[in-house]
Amino acid sequence: MQVLTPMSLLMMVIGVALGFVVGILPGLGGAVTLALLLPFTFDMDPVPAFALLLGMYVVAATAGDITSVLFGIPGEASSAAVVLDGYPMTRRGRAGRALGAVLTSSGMGALFGALVLVLLIPVIRPVIMNIAEPEFFALAVLGLTFVVTLSSGKMLKGALACIVGLLVSLVGLDPFTSQQRFTFGSMDLWDGISIVPVVIGLFGGAEVLQLMMQKRSVASRQAGTPAVSGVGAGIRDALKRWPLATRSGAIGSGLSLVPGMGGSVAQFVAYGHAKSVSKKPEEFGKGSVEGVIAAGATGVAKDCGSLIPTVAFGIPGSASSAVLLSAFLILGLDPGKEMLTTELDVTMSFVWIALFATVIAIGVALALVRPLAKLTHISGPLLVPFLMLLLSIGAFAENNAWTDVFLMLVFVAIGVACIRWDWPRVPLLLGFVLGAVLESNLFLSGQLFGAGWITRPVVIGVGVVIAAVLVMHFVREARTRQRKTSVKKAVAETAERDPADPVLTTTAPGESPDVSEGDKR
Repeated sequence: MQVLTPMSLLMMVIGVALGFVVGILPGLGGAVTLALLLPFTFDMDPVPAFALLLGMYVVAATAGDITSVLFGIPGEASSAAVVLDGYPMTRRGRAGRALGAVLTSSGMGALFGALVLVLLIPVIRPVIMNIAEPEFFALAVLGLTFVVTLSSGKMLKGALACIVGLLVSLVGLDPFTSQQRFTFGSMDLWDGISIVPVVIGLFGGAEVLQLMMQKRSVASRQAGTPAVSGVGAGIRDALKRWPLATRSGAIGSGLSLVPGMGGSVAQFVAYGHAKSVSKKPEEFGKGSVEGVIAAGATGVAKDCGSLIPTVAFGIPGSASSAVLLSAFLILGLDPGKEMLTTELDVTMSFVWIALFATVIAIGVALALVRPLAKLTHISGPLLVPFLMLLLSIGAFAENNAWTDVFLMLVFVAIGVACIRWDWPRVPLLLGFVLGAVLESNLFLSGQLFGAGWITRPVVIGVGVVIAAVLVMHFVREARTRQRKTSVKKAVAETAERDPADPVLTTTAPGESPDVSEGDKR
């Protein structure tokens, strides 16, 4: 097996180390680092070259989950969903458990993604050939539907935030007419707004600013609880919920087959699925380990899935896949029939590289969990300057543009406003990510297929799924309201029977009883 040769193993270890750096430092981006590594592979054999490139590529997603959990700062844009429950767990002193769960689920997702590669590479060609612009548009609408329904009790706010994200995605030159849109006369905005300042400003920067204003550490040390604990419990959580991890891996692999639908989109759809089937959906966004597992399992699985259209058709599913496609051509590999027949051994080596690299990365990360999690107990004012420096470097690094640093600060302000007035940030991000996909595929659907594109079987099928998701959401919301009403009614009836007990008149299940001023004295 060529993957186990000394040269291949050395390149894999170097790739894993670089993947950690890229994943932990916000904004560097897998695609940028892959492009920087490309010249070093020119004189290599294909397998060692891809051991270096894929080792970095698949590990960056796993490493990005670490900063998402510890500081609420996504190391990679695709790690944003991990913030939603991983960071609240850290603030409650459960960083070890969150890291154990996300790393284990990431390994399970890698295993599933590798299995998908093995099974689908030989047979996927006729399936993908039947997916065109109308199907891409329908899938993008499905992704937005999942995200908007995540905003429990705030669906209207979620929809409005999504619309704001769609409007932000329109900044730049119109792709079909080259007309300027919302550029305000700035040439720096002609190419639109990069996702990096949006993600790290909306999530990372906003949380860092909150940390500074509240003058606290990231995690609150609970009485009797050590600073770092629960790694084993997190691992057991992930293993016990293996069906959820498997389904999330399937969602990540499946959606990443469609260009533009991988990355953060796949993670948020998997997160939405986990919430829709959970017995405790009210815990999502407040520190649910199920949310962490769903987002973590999608990470490497989506990277494996995005390789399939790249290998089978030469159609990259993401920016990183586009760089890998360049590597194929430079090394003399022809995506398509050749990589599925005469070069099948090289193609299958991708599976083993993804698996081995992820296992190495998870082993190293688990060994470093304790010192990493202790960082969350450092005083916030001491951490904030370092974190803001990292965020600024990340925003600047992708395009070497100060405009991106300014845009990051704008989205920091938007993120803080969303936190302050309880508006969901996820729909805004996904509206921004999917805006270009929706616009281009809607236009091309009308141009290429006329009005009849809406009657295509896959489009109709996706429409049925969208309707089912909305119906399930409204039914669940109605049941939740009914349950809350029943609890309040029961408390009121009990209070009428025993008016002398002040606790019954003020306390609902799960809440702390009010204490009067007289009791305090």
